[in-house]
Amino acid sequence: MHATIRRYDGVDNNRSVELTTKVKETLVPKLSKMPGFVGYYLIEADNGVFSSLGLFETPEQSIESTKVAATWIRDENLTTLIPNEPKITSGHVIVQSNGVKA
Repeated sequence: MHATIRRYDGVDNNRSVELTTKVKETLVPKLSKMPGFVGYYLIEADNGVFSSLGLFETPEQSIESTKVAATWIRDENLTTLIPNEPKITSGHVIVQSNGVKA
């Protein structure tokens, strides 16, 4: 499995609901239809920082997902909401745990 983390700085905090809605309604459906899709998570931190975690079967699929996300930002006219290019960390998942303990 391959993971890509995209960190977006400078996101307009006043529009976080708009961003979340658009991600759910338009980005996630695009990503989930891609070959090798395993999962997607959007994380809201403080001070205009959002990060996404995308999981795909291969590095090539993960790279393609970054292109899809960049195109999505332009197509949805979100460049004022997400003004900066993301910082990207990508690599093979070498340890994972899916269990939740009570």
